[in-house]
Order: sequence, then C-alpha cells, then structure tokens
Amino acid sequence: MKDIISDNGTNYKNRRISQKIKKLIDAFPVVVVSGARQVGKSTMLQHEFGDFDYVSLDDFDIMDRARLDPATLWYNKDRIIIDEVQKYPPLLNTIKHAVDGSGRTKRFLLSGSSNLLLMKEVTESLAGRALYIDLLPFTYGERQGIATPTNYDQLWDSEAVFQEAALPQVDALEYLLKGFMPPLLEVQDHVSVVAWLEGYVRTYLERDLRNLSQIDSLVDFRKVMRVLSLRIAQVLNQADVAKDSGVSHTTTHRYLKLLEISQIMHRVEAYAVNRTKRIVKSPKAFFMDPALSILLAGYFDRPSLEKARELGSFFESMVYLHLKALCELMTPKSTVYYWRTVSGAEVDFVVEHGHKLLAFEVKMTTSPSVNDIKNLLVFLKDYPETVRGVLVHAGSEVKMLHSKVIAMPWWWLDC
Repeated sequence: MKDIISDNGTNYKNRRISQKIKKLIDAFPVVVVSGARQVGKSTMLQHEFGDFDYVSLDDFDIMDRARLDPATLWYNKDRIIIDEVQKYPPLLNTIKHAVDGSGRTKRFLLSGSSNLLLMKEVTESLAGRALYIDLLPFTYGERQGIATPTNYDQLWDSEAVFQEAALPQVDALEYLLKGFMPPLLEVQDHVSVVAWLEGYVRTYLERDLRNLSQIDSLVDFRKVMRVLSLRIAQVLNQADVAKDSGVSHTTTHRYLKLLEISQIMHRVEAYAVNRTKRIVKSPKAFFMDPALSILLAGYFDRPSLEKARELGSFFESMVYLHLKALCELMTPKSTVYYWRTVSGAEVDFVVEHGHKLLAFEVKMTTSPSVNDIKNLLVFLKDYPETVRGVLVHAGSEVKMLHSKVIAMPWWWLDC
C-alpha cells in the first residue's frame, strides 16, 4: 500500500511537523519519526529532506545489506534517512556506534510504522541520542495549506482577544466519513473512500500486524477492533471489551497493546494534579483516524452515520486528532488528557504545556450555548491556572460564552 501514497507525489502538501524536524536534526544526531501506515512518513521525508540519502528496509536488497554489513548503508554519507527501521532492530546498535564514532556529526532520520518509543530495542539502543516525533494523518489546516495554526497558538496567550464572527459552515460529517489519510485527499467518490479504508484494514491485518506479533485469529482481532470502535472516546475497560467481543482477557490485552504499538489506537490518560495518580486511572481510547473507527463500527454512509448513537464520540475523535497533531508541533510537546471527577463532571480534553492548561469540551452541535460549558466552568474553578476553556462545536460561530471560555468551530481551531 506504500505505492498508493507515492503516486500522489505531484499533489504533495507540506507537513507542518517537517519544520520542527529540520530544527531538531540540526541539533541532534538522530530523529525518529513514527506513525501508522500511510500517514505519509516516507513521502514527507523524501520531499522535504532532499539533502538526505534515502533507503528503506522494505527493499529486500537494502535489508540484505543491513544484515550483512549495515555500515554500507551510510558509507561516505553524513545525512541519511532509513525507512521502516523497526523491521530490523539490530541495525540500531550499529547506528549508535556510527553516531558516536563520527563525533556526532552524522545525521540519521529514522522512520517506522510503529510507535518506536514502545519498542524496547529502540529506546535502549538510542538512549541519549534520539528525539522522537509522531506523524499523524493530515489535519484540516494542513489540507487547506495553512502553514501555522494561529488560532490555536493564540489560545495559550491569556491576553489574546478573539473577535466574535460568523464563519462559513464546514460539514463535519463529510470529514468524518472521509477521514484524513493522505491517499484519500484527492478521492471524491465515497464508494472509493470506503473501498480504500476496507483495503487498509485488510492489508494492515494480514501483513503488518502479523509481522509485529502473533495474531491467533483474524476474526477475533476484528471483533476486538469493532468493539473498541463502538466505545471510541469512552473510558477504556479491557474487561468489558473482552466480554463484548467474546475474546479472552489475555488475548484482548495483547491485541489492544498491538493496536497501540502500531499507532492505530491512542490512549488518553486522565488528568490529575498529582501525576502519580494519572497512571492508575483508566484511559480513554481513540483510533488515529475518525473514518477508520466509523468504518470498523459498521457505518458506511451519511444516513447511517447521522443516526449513529456514537456520532458525538466520532466527532470527539476528530477533534482529538487535531489536538494531538497540534501538541506535536509545540516544543516541548504538550500532552492531551481528559478529566473526570467521582461525581461525574467531565471535560473531554485537557492539554498541558509546562504549567499552563487549556480545557476543551466537544459538542456535536451547531448552536453552542452557555448550557454546554457547565463542566468547563467547574474545571476552571478547580484549576485557576487554566489559560482558558474552549467549546469546540460543529457550527460556524466564534463567540465568547464566558470571560474565560470561547466557542469555536472544530476546523477553525486548526487555522
């Protein structure tokens, strides 16, 4: 499936994260770019880092050279991209020695379709030498060619003044159904979109995941993914997923971990002032692209999606994708959490950057009102250090609902 994205080279759109990578690679010997299949890692690296030599372990000859004498891959080269590096982890020790032996003048851009931070061999081999970047599917702003998300940046400025406005209406359902995967950017026919997503799931299941870990039954794995897609944006209870899918607890745990390593699923931890408490609370789960979770949940067209009980959760997952991508652009990276009290008050997302916080409530409504921000006001009272609260909605208005709460359309957040 890598060929599909390469064929779109003439329509290449710049990725915002590339500017951050260029700054990092000037200062550090190794930058690791990870992300799910087809989010555009190879295309970005080849288009935006033309001064680097490119090799991929998808190439059988390159793989043979890596096994026989890996140093030949960067012989007489100081700047090199090695793609699909997770396919041969022993290569990482040789890279470490090459970096140290060159006085850290060599520069390596490594990429892979796994969360390499979760792979023990990577973190041990490159400790102290590598920085890690996650590449996600496109965001709305990237699709529109907007280089800098000015509105999001302003949210962090407590002195920023936002002008209330009536903006164009952007159809959220259109973007939910199509998603944000690069190969689908130019596809207009919805049947073709569904066919591509179906093929993505099938190819991914049959090849990549079997390479990463033993899958006992593809049928069981699909059951787990379907149950998970129907619980998107909810607190993840592995016991309930196992029960509803009819798959054992041990196997369900393994499959969820596999989805996380392969970047198909993301976990969002609970926010708490006491950082040690964050790790003991159950996370929320999100698929990396909303259209993928919608397909897995069994919704293939607009009429069925409009009636879906999970529509609000799918919309929340689209907002999560954008927040996660925006967090990656920041230095240091900001982190996305959710917040829930024992009494049931909940804020969908809390973004933490240093000692600053932004709180986000997500509503699939075209008429945002004060009634939608009750939980945000509770959070602002409990955490006065929060810069502001944001109500993200499916409408077209930017308006102040409170002196510290702004309502804005989902797409405007990324512009």
